[in-house]
Amino acid sequence: MDPPFAPTRRRDLRREVTGSEALLWSHLRGRRLGGFKFRRQHPCGPFILDFFCPDRRLAIQIDHGPPVQTDAQRRDRRRSEFLAARGIALFRFGAGQVLANTDAVLTTIAFALGTEV
Repeated sequence: MDPPFAPTRRRDLRREVTGSEALLWSHLRGRRLGGFKFRRQHPCGPFILDFFCPDRRLAIQIDHGPPVQTDAQRRDRRRSEFLAARGIALFRFGAGQVLANTDAVLTTIAFALGTEV
């Protein structure tokens, strides 16, 4: 069940898309990567995943800065544990990595999906 804030928060996140999210989404949407469907800003328990492929139970998060805050690190660890307990693999990429090395990011995702770019 979605937390009560989720629909509004997801809508806000879709409107406030970053350059790295927009770039990655342009490669994932419409089954463009190996024919797999991805969802953007997908709710999963108390978390909202940047991208999620339900067929392969694969979540992708884009980090927008160095993880220097202990609260952010704890939340990231909780999210990772929550997803792992549900059989969902989590891949994290830095925003700069997505922008500078898009092909490498897509290759990594394709490999996790069991397909080719």
